[in-house]
Amino acid sequence: MMLEIRDLDAWYGKSQVLRGVTLAIGEGEIVALLGRNGAGRSTTLKAIMGGVTRAGAIRFKGEDISTLAPHEIARRGLGYVPEDRAIFPDLTVAENLLLGEKRGVRRGQAAFALADAYALFPRLGERAAAPAGALSGGEQQMLTICRTLMGNPRLIMVDEPTEGLAPMMVARVRDLLAEVARRGVTILLVEQKLAIALELAQRLYIMGHGSIVFEGTAAEFSANAKIRQEWLEV
Repeated sequence: MMLEIRDLDAWYGKSQVLRGVTLAIGEGEIVALLGRNGAGRSTTLKAIMGGVTRAGAIRFKGEDISTLAPHEIARRGLGYVPEDRAIFPDLTVAENLLLGEKRGVRRGQAAFALADAYALFPRLGERAAAPAGALSGGEQQMLTICRTLMGNPRLIMVDEPTEGLAPMMVARVRDLLAEVARRGVTILLVEQKLAIALELAQRLYIMGHGSIVFEGTAAEFSANAKIRQEWLEV
């Protein structure tokens, strides 16, 4: 397994959000983590990256990373695309991308470079010298995903990439994630749009009240009306 999580708990201060979360992602998979707002999906990603107080087993490529700091985890090849995008608005598009570049990678070893970002999303190349803060929301989302890929991750965790985007940009984000997967990068996707998750993911986990309440393939989920009604539908 590329990523294995077992009995993961997480807290914000004294408030416990995650309770015994267990999941696993194989190499090359796209796995979606679904649930209502407040279920604990974003906290799960933050806990894996060491961004919140946590307890439990977290193994990445067979190595225990449960005590590592976020920058140490990133150096091992686990990328994180946060929900708030976290761009640097006063820096140019190119500078934002270069901030994600993994240092110490020999020439010819890099799996993803500036040219790849511009090829996958030409608008970034067209606006390479513009301040990142001048980009639209969809363009900023593309920038954040491509910046994460500049670190040559083996797995990326993407939090709500289509939130607030126009339908055309939603489709472009979907296509970008599909292309990333075709290039061999494993993806853990938190996504509110069920149609996107079902289209991209081979397997799904459903969260409710800080725990995993369902695990299965997209087909198994689609056949389970009870799970959809109880844990996803409003």
